[in-house]
Amino acid sequence: MSRPLNHSEATSATGTGTADDDDTGADAVLVIGATGTTGRRVTAGLVAEGHRVRAASRSAAPVGGARAVRFDWNEPATWDDALRGADRAYLVPPVGSSDPAAAMLPFLRRARAAGVRRAVLLSSSAIPAGGPAVGRVHQELPGLFDEWAVLRPSWFMQNFAGSAPHARSIREDGTIWTASGDGRVGFVDAEDIAAVAVRALTDARSPDTDLVLTGPQALSYDDAAAIIAEVTGRAVTHRHLTFEQLRDRWAAEIPLDFAVMLAGMDRAIADGSEDHTSDTVERLTGRAPGSFRAFVRREAG
Repeated sequence: MSRPLNHSEATSATGTGTADDDDTGADAVLVIGATGTTGRRVTAGLVAEGHRVRAASRSAAPVGGARAVRFDWNEPATWDDALRGADRAYLVPPVGSSDPAAAMLPFLRRARAAGVRRAVLLSSSAIPAGGPAVGRVHQELPGLFDEWAVLRPSWFMQNFAGSAPHARSIREDGTIWTASGDGRVGFVDAEDIAAVAVRALTDARSPDTDLVLTGPQALSYDDAAAIIAEVTGRAVTHRHLTFEQLRDRWAAEIPLDFAVMLAGMDRAIADGSEDHTSDTVERLTGRAPGSFRAFVRREAG
């Protein structure tokens, strides 16, 4: 599952130069969070297939082949320009918000009025329709758009790479810290999530359902640590924390209510909530999802 700390990190660059600046007509795809973990991959996939893309981020950072536009969930004044000419939208929730519906639902009503006919929402395998955080948006989406999909990926493999928390702790002390116990997770590559998103946005037939996305096998964090150690040649261990210990560790970086929610998701993993895999990636893209070992090899390389 995507951690909100990894979503849609905007860069400080500005500018709007693109390979196709004339996208103010109909049939453009709005990608919100276009510089983030999934958004930049979705944008690249759409551009590669020849679609016009409005790449939305807080800084309007340039994205190759797309029209960069400024967008901020908390600034409604940015919404109309981002929506101009868009008939489909990829939606990444506000970063770090425990109540994303407060901003997202007013925007989605405006998007519908502006001509958006298909919406694809990034949620989580851990959050059902009507559940906490983005679960309320999931629940409302079918009533707002005739064509829709909710992507519910398991935890991202990218949480072990770059500036993500697990990657930092591995680099700093060779440790992965969780409260997931021996619970297993069907870790999924953001490349596969983006590939499914492109299909959900552009295929003639809209999914009109939620799509649980996983990798090919469920692994415990002990398994993940062992694979990382084997591939990289450095010692990596999984440190088992209690719910309270993880909550307090998160609370040093993010608001307490959000820290409680994230620690609770780890506790759910320990209880088996993520111990499953799905065939969604292969069914929608025609290729098998990437393995965790392949991901680590790619990142190590």
